[in-house]
Order: sequence, then structure tokens, then C-alpha cells
Amino acid sequence: MDKELKTTNNPQIHPFSNLHLLPEQSAPVIEKGKGVYLIDTSGTKYLDAMSSLWCATLGYSQHRLVAAAKKQLDKLPYTHSFRGRRTPPVNELAEKLIDISPNQFTNVFFASSGSEANESAIKIAWSFHKANTEKARRKILSHEKSYHGSAIFSALLSGSAPMHEHQNLRLADIIFTATPDFYHQGFSTETEDDFSDRLVSHLENRILREKPETIAAFIAEPVMGVGGVIIPPKNYFKKVQKVLKRYGILFIADEVICGFGRTGNLFGSQTFDLTPDIMTVAKGLSSAYFPISAVLTTKQINDGLETLSKKTGLFSHGFTYSGHPVGAAVAMETIRIIEQDRIIDHVRDISKVFKIKLMELSETKAALNTRSVGLMGAFDLAIPNKSYPKEFVNGEFGNKLVGLAQKHCLFIRAVGDTVVLAPPLIISKGEINILFERLTNAIGQWQKHFRFRF
Repeated sequence: MDKELKTTNNPQIHPFSNLHLLPEQSAPVIEKGKGVYLIDTSGTKYLDAMSSLWCATLGYSQHRLVAAAKKQLDKLPYTHSFRGRRTPPVNELAEKLIDISPNQFTNVFFASSGSEANESAIKIAWSFHKANTEKARRKILSHEKSYHGSAIFSALLSGSAPMHEHQNLRLADIIFTATPDFYHQGFSTETEDDFSDRLVSHLENRILREKPETIAAFIAEPVMGVGGVIIPPKNYFKKVQKVLKRYGILFIADEVICGFGRTGNLFGSQTFDLTPDIMTVAKGLSSAYFPISAVLTTKQINDGLETLSKKTGLFSHGFTYSGHPVGAAVAMETIRIIEQDRIIDHVRDISKVFKIKLMELSETKAALNTRSVGLMGAFDLAIPNKSYPKEFVNGEFGNKLVGLAQKHCLFIRAVGDTVVLAPPLIISKGEINILFERLTNAIGQWQKHFRFRF
């Protein structure tokens, strides 16, 4: 590895950022953004079918968000939120989040990223159980193929083996349960409901083997985004939550990707009838115009933290940029735009076109298991039915399509050999047509490439 690291005259991002690029690909230098498009230094416009990293939900031309940031920067660019210090925008945002959230949340903790929010949620869960004199509740349940962040513990929570193996992380107190992926893991004789029953039975048996009194929480995404847009089967979460409640295990909903409209409701928890004890949000909270995240907790959870604080002192947790006033101002304006511009209604309407176009990809014979909810969708690539060359590894077929799509001025993302799509929520019907026209052309080239190669 050291021999491959060379110094050049051009500024370089850490080399690991380019690991997924094929040799013939080059990463464009993005200079501007407009609507659902990103524009590089040569003036080439790319339709961004991934909202960058699921996060630029309102696109790249929201001048109201820029104005909100500038106004707050002029008034108060920063102060911390430790020891109860607050600012008007933080107060306003916290109250708004409590008002619009899908459960009886009463308190909000702010951070800067989804990783920070999820790690904070785990700390809160541990502290809650300690307040109830159940210090043995340390273990966390999580799905295989889940993604909960890139910090040390949030990476451990993520059910992706490479995230643990590449960084030499050691699993501790994490229990992984089966991915709720009916298409790939359901038996041919099962209905979705049968599949849910089997998975939930497996979950309960695992809880009993581990001993319920040692398990603190279960963390789950309403829809598993980075895992490949895995949509839960019928009644899955309804049955999971009954088991968790039976054994006093907290439920943490990771809404980092799903929150603020992605699934056709303000929160994925509303789409799939989740009633979490703790909920984390980020990405769409500010449409990525400023780094900000939040952890929402119920009164029961907050009462536990207050009880513990009276015994041991302040809940010793926080980040320098927790409750950043500029981030709060931008997030508050983001929510106003979502409400005033009726973004949720738009997503519900335009997602019908998105679903139809996604399903039509099956006609190419390259796309299998097309699925979507709201404006997040995916399909599995039909890998050529021939032996792989030795140099090919899982994901190379997907990466090839990503590169070809880029040549067609379209940004998509591959998770292994699954292609995922999550365009900005403001995308129009005409732009969806352009997206799938470019994607279909790229798929045609992809098919020709591998037909000739093999």
C-alpha cells in the first residue's frame, strides 16, 4: 500500500475515497449545483440520482437555506450548548421536532452527523438502564446488512463484515439478527407474513439465549438504505416491537436516511408503524446544507437520565458542535420548506412515476427485484451466467454500471451488485424520465460490455 501512495502537485483526497472507482473512471471535480443537477469544472451537468449521499433532499438551489445560514452567521455564528446553554434557533428547532415527530418524544439532543446521533442513542440507552438499576443491559441488537455510521461503535453496529474486518474492529456486545429481506431470504413456500413470523421467532430465541436482562436496545432503519434499499416485509416491525416490549428492550429507530420525506411520509416510522423509544435523524434534517443531527427521546427515557444525573452528576456527553445555531437555523428553514412547498405530497405523487420507471427496467433483463418506497429504490443486477475472471470480486459489476452511468451524466450508487437510487425529493416527472433514459442507456452498454468480455 505504501508504494502506491505518491505525492502529486494536485491536491488529493484520502486514497480510500477512490477505492470503488474502476481504473478507467475519473472522479469529476464538482463546482456547482442547480436543482437536481451537479456541475463539474468543465461545465458538464450530472443528474444526481442519489442526492449525493441520500442527503441533499431539497436539491442544490434552495436560496432560502443559504439566506437562513447567512442571517444566523451575521447574528451569532457559534456558541456551545453545554450545561443547558441554549440559543433561539436551537429552542425553536427542538420544539418543532417534538411537534412533528411520530411518537411521544419530549426531548432532543443535537449532534453533527448520523454516526454521532446513533452513538449518542446507544449511550442514552445504556444510561437509561443503569438508572433503572439494570447495568447488565449492555448488548445491542442490529440487523445484518444494516448501516448505522462510520465512527467506531456505529460501525460495529453496522451489519457489514468489511466495516469490521478492514479496520480490525472487534465486535463487543453486538448481536446481529437476520436481514428482513423477503426476496433473497424467504422460502418459496412462505408468504411475507410467514417470513416475518420466522424472523421474529428467530429474534426472540436469540434474545432468550443471550438472556433478555443483558440486552439494552434494538436499533433498526425503517428501510435499510445502504444495505440495498431493503423494505421490511408485511407486519415485520409490528411483531418485532411486541417482542422488544415483552423483554424490556428499547427500540431505536435510525431515521438518518428515511427521515424528512424519503419514504413518502415525514418519517419512515410513520410509513411502517414504528413507535420507537429513541429516534435519530440527520441528512434530510438540513438537506445537507449544514452538518446537523438529532436524537429524540421519550419522557420515560429522559426521566431515567435525570434520575441518573441526580445520583452521579451531569450526563457527561456532548460534542463541540452539538446544537450549532447555524445548523439549527438551516434545519428549521428546511422544515418550513418541506411544509410550505408540500414536499411530502409531491413525493407521494412523483413516487408513482418513479416506481413505474423502475419496474420497467426489468424489461432490459439486467434488472432483477426492482423495489421502491417513496423516492428510494433499487434493483439487483443480473450477473452474466458465466464464471467470473479471477480479478473480479463482488461489486465490480455494479461499479462498472456506476462508471457507465457517469459517462451518461448520471450519478447512481452501487452496493455490491445492487444499484440504489434516491434522487432529491424535488425531482420533477420530466427529470425522472431523463434519469431512467440515461440509466437505461448505461445498462445497455453494461450488457454489451460483459457479453463481449465473456
